[in-house]
Amino acid sequence: MSKQMRLIKKYPNRRLYDTQTSSYITLADVKELVLKQEEFQVVDAKTNEDLSRSILLQIIIEEENAGGSPMFTHDMLTQFIRSYGGAMQGMMGSYLEKNVQAFNEIQKNLQEQSKSMFGDNSKAQQDLWSQFMTFQGPAMQNVMNVYMEQSQKMFEQMRDQVGAQARTFGGFPFAGFPPGGDKSGHNT
Repeated sequence: MSKQMRLIKKYPNRRLYDTQTSSYITLADVKELVLKQEEFQVVDAKTNEDLSRSILLQIIIEEENAGGSPMFTHDMLTQFIRSYGGAMQGMMGSYLEKNVQAFNEIQKNLQEQSKSMFGDNSKAQQDLWSQFMTFQGPAMQNVMNVYMEQSQKMFEQMRDQVGAQARTFGGFPFAGFPPGGDKSGHNT
């Protein structure tokens, strides 16, 4: 039997009401639902508008401001903002989602391997993960940096190709756009 999605209502006073437990909850409680991988939907109590994304974004903002090392750098956030409204916006979201899924799969596989070696001893798994990250963290970071640079170059090439194709759509150049553009693929 499948579990029914948990419904959380957001009231005008900004309070969140969990209809399953019949109690008010906080953003920290919603974060716990995410960590436990429980399915939920947050809706406006008056309009029934889906507010799930905005609640998740609020949780991310709180996590980013909580101290420690933020996940999103200033440069990354400015690049996100620059991606909105462009032809590649939809592709960017899909690209990021697939990369996060790949990263989670790698992490899951490492956890399963450590579980098969040490059983359910979570302390041993945490120690192993800590040691692994101490020694392999910098190497993994370099691999990720190279991967991201290659992905960025591929993304830029794809953007330039789409731009070049758009300028000569159907073999007819658009007014104001020279057929070849400049050498970088951008119009001058």
